[in-house]
Amino acid sequence: MKSKLSWLAGAALLAGCTTAQPPAPPPLAAAEVPPPPAPAPAPKPAIGTYGFDEAGMDRSVAPGDNFYQYANGTWAKNTPIPADKANYGMFTMLDDLSKERTKVIIEEAAKDPSSKIGTAYTAYVDTNAIEARGLSPIKPWLDEVAALKSKAGYPSLIAKAGIRGIGVPFAFYVGQDDKSPDRYVPIMFQGGIGMPDRDYYLSNDPKIAATRGKYLDFLTAMLTHAGTPNAAARAKAILDYETKIARVHWTQTDSRDSTKTYNLMKLAQLQSSAPGFDFKRYLNDSRVDFDEVVVAQPSAVTGIAKLIAATPLQVLKDQLTVRSISSFGAVLPAAIDKTVFAFYGTALSGTPEQEARWKRGVNFVTGALADDVSKLYVQRHYPPETKAAMDVLVANIVAAMGRRIDGLTWMKPETKARARAKLANFTTKIGYPERWQDYSALEIRPGDAFGNAWRATEWAHNDNVSKLGAPIRRWEWGMTPMTVNAYANFGMQEIVFPAAILQPPFFDPNADPAINYGGIGAVIGHEISHHFDDQGAKYDEQGRLNEWWTKEDVAAFERLTKELVAQYDAYEIFPGARVKGAFTLGENIGDLAGVTIAYDAYRHALGGAEPPVIDGTTGDQRFYLGWAQVWRRNYREANLRQRLITDPHSPSEQRVWVVRNFDQWYDAFKVQPGQRLYLAPQARVRIW
Repeated sequence: MKSKLSWLAGAALLAGCTTAQPPAPPPLAAAEVPPPPAPAPAPKPAIGTYGFDEAGMDRSVAPGDNFYQYANGTWAKNTPIPADKANYGMFTMLDDLSKERTKVIIEEAAKDPSSKIGTAYTAYVDTNAIEARGLSPIKPWLDEVAALKSKAGYPSLIAKAGIRGIGVPFAFYVGQDDKSPDRYVPIMFQGGIGMPDRDYYLSNDPKIAATRGKYLDFLTAMLTHAGTPNAAARAKAILDYETKIARVHWTQTDSRDSTKTYNLMKLAQLQSSAPGFDFKRYLNDSRVDFDEVVVAQPSAVTGIAKLIAATPLQVLKDQLTVRSISSFGAVLPAAIDKTVFAFYGTALSGTPEQEARWKRGVNFVTGALADDVSKLYVQRHYPPETKAAMDVLVANIVAAMGRRIDGLTWMKPETKARARAKLANFTTKIGYPERWQDYSALEIRPGDAFGNAWRATEWAHNDNVSKLGAPIRRWEWGMTPMTVNAYANFGMQEIVFPAAILQPPFFDPNADPAINYGGIGAVIGHEISHHFDDQGAKYDEQGRLNEWWTKEDVAAFERLTKELVAQYDAYEIFPGARVKGAFTLGENIGDLAGVTIAYDAYRHALGGAEPPVIDGTTGDQRFYLGWAQVWRRNYREANLRQRLITDPHSPSEQRVWVVRNFDQWYDAFKVQPGQRLYLAPQARVRIW
């Protein structure tokens, strides 16, 4: 457009010139005059006429009865779940796109023999070579497990296992100290079970009981693969041991409580509180040289230590054998790989088919050499214009959160001032990191899929424990740019949006603003508000776990959150299986506040003007449709049941239903009393 305007300006100047000029050429006949260039067509949204897929709606459903189905019902009916997925929706659609793009990058890299990412991928997808090597790559480690003669050596053995990413009774990582966020500290938490949660061992639900039976079959099969005699009886002993561990495990709800899970101890204190296990030896052999540890679930750690002391050594060794083989099943013979998938993929999540090997290869490489792949990805697939547009959106939504804080009637002025200070301290990370990891110490060998995986997990462990005593890595990301997700980090006071989520339907620079505010805008608001949810609100403007609210503000906040807990507790997904309002509270607050803030930002961005009606939809209608669209997702039953137990997010349909708390939604869609989602004005939950 600039060059076109320059040309027009130049032509006007020449036409007005009165100095002597060479004779002009004869004028062209009318028919010969070239037409002016046609204006470039306005760029169109990737989806529909304004960024929303109207064809996916089910207009036979009243918005007030089920807004999810109204916005997404036809899409849900007509969209099968691919055979290699446990669920399918907007997130998985974009994840597939990320994998396709990453595959191209990796396969190009594979043409260079010196490329680590190419070498790692080629070795991983060479299943013939993996099959030919059999169990020989892991046999030295299995022999070491088998050779253990006394429990005195067990802490050292599981330390070695943990370094390789193998599940052990006490897991830990090095992270920020919640009460001293300028330092790192080891954080220990409960482990020791092979199913996703204690409920899988203890629930009387027939579906869960059936899964336990399949888990016993899995344990038996894995021990058989390892050449273990009496596999069935020994598998039953493992299950019995893990059931005892499950009984001392904390619930998911208690385990997400930042106050309950902050228990800073000296090693000597930990040892005296949990006799039966040598924690000092375990941590030292895990390459941790530190005299303090935060214990997330102290009673569980104590209980597991007692169980280790009371359990026969052979059972402990058998469990570690199963964990070892299953952890590396993808780079061991196909029979083992298929057995692992049959339980963790099909039995637990209902997925009929395993992903194609190339997809799993992409996952492996982007896990082991994340930043090497990321650098290449963002060069190709993250235009600078996207970041510029996101900067504006984020600024608008942060400003909206500030206005929401200022307008609260239940929060005292002194707490508002500190909340404002906290908001001002936020760091926003968009697209990709400003600094990349260095993988020069990680050895990747051609044709050595198992060894590459073994060394990659050790490298990751060493990198993590190297943080102790070092400055906080404020440059580090918890997700790759290829990840379709976003997150908030309380200690870092940051919100993070990887490049891959900054695409339609979440964000489209050519879509109507209402759609973008309802999509990525609400996601931004969601992550901002996590810093003010029932757990994030416990962290002050320095990212420190600290009681900075007045007691009156805490009480008012808890009254409001109890209302939200009750609202979600009422959602029955399957007979007898409901959303757990207390467990999902943080995410539900995030959704409620995220939509609230995004709507405020959207209306403020209009500067008081009313948005146009497009295809018969008002601006407010488009905003809420944008929110509903990003949560399109179909689940397999087993996957949804698992999520009700382990996922702190509510199912997608119920996430969309958060709209029933907004007066503007009622006005936009003429929702009436008697409709299923209708809430009386006094019953609508308003927090931020």
